[in-house]
Amino acid sequence: MATPKEMMDELKRRREGTLIGGGQDKIDKKHEKGQLTARERVASLFQPDTFQEFGMHVNHSCHNFGMEKKRMPADGVVSGTGIVDGRSVGVVAQDFTIGGGSVGRMHAKKFCDLMSYAVQCGMPIVTINDSGGARIQEGVEALSGYGQIFYMNTYASGVVPQIAIIAGPCAGGAAYSPALMDFIIMTRKNANLFICGPEVIKAATGETAALEQFATADAHASISGNIHFIAEDDQHAIEITKQLLSFLPSNNTQEPPHKPNPQIEIKIDEALNELVPESAKQAFDVKKVIERIVDDANFLEVQANWAKNMVVGFARIEGIVVGIIANQPMIKAGCIDIDASDKAARFIRTCNVFNVPLVNLVDTGGFFPGLRQEQGGIIRHGAKMLFAYSSATVPKITVIMRKAYGGAYLAMCPIDAGADLIFAWPTAEIAVMGAEGAVKVIYGKEIKESANPSAFIAEKEADYRKKFASPYQAAETGMVTDVIQPGQTRSLVALGLRQTLNKHCVRPSKKHGNIPL
Repeated sequence: MATPKEMMDELKRRREGTLIGGGQDKIDKKHEKGQLTARERVASLFQPDTFQEFGMHVNHSCHNFGMEKKRMPADGVVSGTGIVDGRSVGVVAQDFTIGGGSVGRMHAKKFCDLMSYAVQCGMPIVTINDSGGARIQEGVEALSGYGQIFYMNTYASGVVPQIAIIAGPCAGGAAYSPALMDFIIMTRKNANLFICGPEVIKAATGETAALEQFATADAHASISGNIHFIAEDDQHAIEITKQLLSFLPSNNTQEPPHKPNPQIEIKIDEALNELVPESAKQAFDVKKVIERIVDDANFLEVQANWAKNMVVGFARIEGIVVGIIANQPMIKAGCIDIDASDKAARFIRTCNVFNVPLVNLVDTGGFFPGLRQEQGGIIRHGAKMLFAYSSATVPKITVIMRKAYGGAYLAMCPIDAGADLIFAWPTAEIAVMGAEGAVKVIYGKEIKESANPSAFIAEKEADYRKKFASPYQAAETGMVTDVIQPGQTRSLVALGLRQTLNKHCVRPSKKHGNIPL
């Protein structure tokens, strides 16, 4: 029988063997590429000495193709819990130095065990994906492992925040676990995310496509919209993760980490008053409005490079965490298209499940017109926004800055979609359609017969704006809470947030609504 010292020596030997991963040579190759190892990534995420590892001594269970003689420390994946800014967080980090981070039965079990533990304990989940894919030697058991991971991603969805970091290859079925999570962060270099590679695409369709066209962070951030953030390197990805966590609760039963200022500052921001252009047709950058109304101009924009006509992201207003959804007049005149609809709807629902109040900034001329939009299903996609806002039970405050026309007005959370407070700037125009189009429809015959059509149109447009599009007309019918100066926006939104934080909304009992997907 071994002595206590011998047992301690055995423990030390096993731990050291696991901590070295696939060996120093493979670790050096990681570092040469500017990458961190799985364990270095985990260490960067957590406060020092708070990481508690799960399953360090797990090894693969494959007995095929000579694998029974092969040792795979921790089965190529590091999992456990630690502390981030004083809160518990679960992590799973694939170790590419061990079998290419390939997924087998025990690898998947560690994934699922950690996610199950995180759900039960009510803590966020962070996965760091860096894997060559399914472990071929384990056959269908590797596929089964992926299926179990997808199931657990879905099980955890809406219960705890899930953040995926793509820090290496992530191909085929492996791409679907990140896609099932709340946010995806991808490193600009050394990472790929795709279902079919160039060779498969070429063989199946005859198309020649380089990975740079569809699998990189830049491609996903700007074209497909599959990811939410680009990180310059592994350390930057960890920093973005921590930023995200700072705005999110640990689970859906908790409020976000608000830091309410003891005294709300009530003042008029003259700089915001001056941001509004003289001409209603002149665009302005909505991000400058956001910077004026949020604390310290600190705005974490989500999906910044995709569907730029819609701006979404997290901030605080007088210490209260908010999700901001804003039309961007600088792009497509703020009109809402298919991608903008999807971007907004997804963000609205993410905020709702994690109890984050919504602040909506409106300046949109309508849904974007065009044959491609109609054929692409703009009706279905636009309906996602209507559904998302109408089903959201968190505080909803809407500020109509300028244009709010037609269906797009309804899609941006008016009183009819359950907004708690509606503020309108004096420059707001709320109507079925813009004055120019409305006048041409109503007075088409008179315009043709007029001696001076331009003067006639200008006169009728002014009359239309006054009678049918004025914010005061909307306020008279209770569709607007108050007409305010732009410079009052921050103070009044802050007051509204404090008033609605304890909002309680009872809905009919049901499994879930059937969002038009």
